[in-house]
Amino acid sequence: MKYTFYATFAPGLAEAVKEVVLSRLDDARFIKLLDGAVIFETSRTYDRLGFFCFNNIFAVIDIRERRGGLAALETHLGLVHTTGEAGREIITKNSKNIRSFRIVTSLENRPAAVEGAIRSGAERYIARCSGLALDRANRGAEFWFLYRSEGFSVFMKRLTRRASWEKSLRPGELPPPLAWMLCRLANIGPGDTVLDPFSGSGAIPFQALKHFPPASVIAADISAEAIRRTRKKLAAAAPARRVILCKDVAELAAALGEKSVTKIVSDPPWGFFAETALPLEQFYRNMTAVFSRILADEGAAVLLSARKPELEQAAETAGFEITRRFSILLSGKKAGIFLLEKRGGRALS
Repeated sequence: MKYTFYATFAPGLAEAVKEVVLSRLDDARFIKLLDGAVIFETSRTYDRLGFFCFNNIFAVIDIRERRGGLAALETHLGLVHTTGEAGREIITKNSKNIRSFRIVTSLENRPAAVEGAIRSGAERYIARCSGLALDRANRGAEFWFLYRSEGFSVFMKRLTRRASWEKSLRPGELPPPLAWMLCRLANIGPGDTVLDPFSGSGAIPFQALKHFPPASVIAADISAEAIRRTRKKLAAAAPARRVILCKDVAELAAALGEKSVTKIVSDPPWGFFAETALPLEQFYRNMTAVFSRILADEGAAVLLSARKPELEQAAETAGFEITRRFSILLSGKKAGIFLLEKRGGRALS
């Protein structure tokens, strides 16, 4: 039996997400690969997917290819009773703890107000199939009707229960799926020593230890409060860790020594939330110079920053080659992911 899933991710990472799906599912068939979402088919059930790069995952019940925005969305709701046997099975099967449901209607990722009689008809059909009670205020099961600007609508059931990352994370803290993807792009392996010199609350070191267990992970930050939070987070991940309070990256280099790490994965300051001690251009030049010293000859760095020109120039000056880059959207801000290697080093794969 085949199952179809709709999964969301940070816009700009479609190529990387496709690589992840293909590496995990040998029978994956891509139905749509979009900016910030993918629809794929596989014989694996949801509990066997094991993906960590997605914000949310939905079970797809029906897809309708039709342009027209709100009109197409309302047409889809009106045709909900034509859902096939496989779709009705998704509607019917719910956890014993789920007793209610609601419908979410979205037009190009914004809430959509559909005609009342059409919504009510769809709600009656879902209630009849599922045996669940309608509750528009409280979250039980969520059935989504989403119209996308590419000219199609999709009817699906939400499988994950994650709230908006902006509401659940500290200011500047990376969403776990993005931290996971940074580690994956770094191609972390069991022999690596991984460093995050701007670890903040420890999102990247935590993902590295939990899902890509290297030989060791070093987390560092200039904030004592950030270090306290990181120690607490990493305590539950794995014992192979080292957490360092440092006043700057130069001090960190002195503590670690030359060519002592194989991978650097980090989200350095952007200069938006707090000023750096030096002008950002100089800060990045000093930072990449230190990275060049502490990275092993075949080491590599994966960095996330919204200050693309400054980072690119600093990397060039320090003797790095940018082998891959992704332009992404993070919390409404344009940013870039950069894969840096020492010139003459091996390519990341």
